[in-house]
Amino acid sequence: MWLRLLPLLVCVLLGGFLYIGLSRDPSVIPSPLIDQPAPAFTAAVLSDEPAASKAFDSDSMLGEVWVFNVWASWCGPCIAEHPFLVAFARDHDVPLVGLNYKDAPDDARAWLQRHGNPFDAVISDVAGDVGLDYGVYGVPETFVIDADGRIRYKHVGPLDELSMQEGFLPAVRELTGADS
Repeated sequence: MWLRLLPLLVCVLLGGFLYIGLSRDPSVIPSPLIDQPAPAFTAAVLSDEPAASKAFDSDSMLGEVWVFNVWASWCGPCIAEHPFLVAFARDHDVPLVGLNYKDAPDDARAWLQRHGNPFDAVISDVAGDVGLDYGVYGVPETFVIDADGRIRYKHVGPLDELSMQEGFLPAVRELTGADS
């Protein structure tokens, strides 16, 4: 008797897993880094002078709330996201640091020249090591890091009007105490 019900039980079980999987928002990817210390790094700064060799130390951001955006010149969704980053940089007094992920520095410089540079600093991550430490799945991704150096918010995919209003800006406001 139970043997006859086994295929039905397996189908119901698989159907349940399928329903749960399909009912989730694919842009919400849980991150084990939320509320954890942001990985510390020192990396080369992408500057206007190709021969420049300045470095960015993430520990220099301790004491400030800051936004860390992962992007690349080869990333189509990064173009759609870019106006939202430009507006954020213009309207908020929160440092915006870009991580140019697995990209040729010359291509990144040309992209910023063409589209505008909203970043306070741009880090070059040609090998993808910093992105790997941050658990980057792809580009773009955006992190909000608090003054204690902990990741408090992560958005996977391009920021748009909805994600700005529902997740990103509320996270920034909560950490900065800003009303706008």
